[in-house]
Amino acid sequence: MVESIARVRHIRVTPQKARRVIALIKGKQAQEALAILKFAPQGASEPIYKLVASAVANARVKADASNQYLDEQDLYVSGAWVDEGATRKRFQPRAQGRAFKILKRTSHITVVLSTPDELTDATPVAAGSKKASK
Repeated sequence: MVESIARVRHIRVTPQKARRVIALIKGKQAQEALAILKFAPQGASEPIYKLVASAVANARVKADASNQYLDEQDLYVSGAWVDEGATRKRFQPRAQGRAFKILKRTSHITVVLSTPDELTDATPVAAGSKKASK
C-alpha cells in the first residue's frame, strides 16, 4: 500500500471556500479528482489541482524508491482537509475618521492519496475475536 501526502501552507484562499472544493474530491480516484478540479469554477480549485498533482508525483517517487509497482489509476483521495492559517489584518479608511478592518485569511491544505489495501478483504477473522451475543 502506497500512501503519499502533499501540503500547501499559507495559501491566500479562505478556509471556508477551500473546504467547498475539497468536498468535491474526497473519496474520489486521483485522476477523476484532477478532472473535476480542472473544470471547477471556484478560485480555490487551481491551487488544490496543483496539490493533488503533487501528491500523485510524491506517490510515484515513493513507489520508485521502495521498488513497488504503482498504477496511478489505483490512487484515490483517502483524506483531505483544510486548516485555518494566519490571518493578515489590514485597515481601510472610512468616513468620519473611522477605520474598517479587512481580514486576509489564509489556509493550510493537506491531501492524502493512497492505494486500496487488498489485505483487508482477504484477512480471516479470528474465532475468539467475536463477542458473544445475548
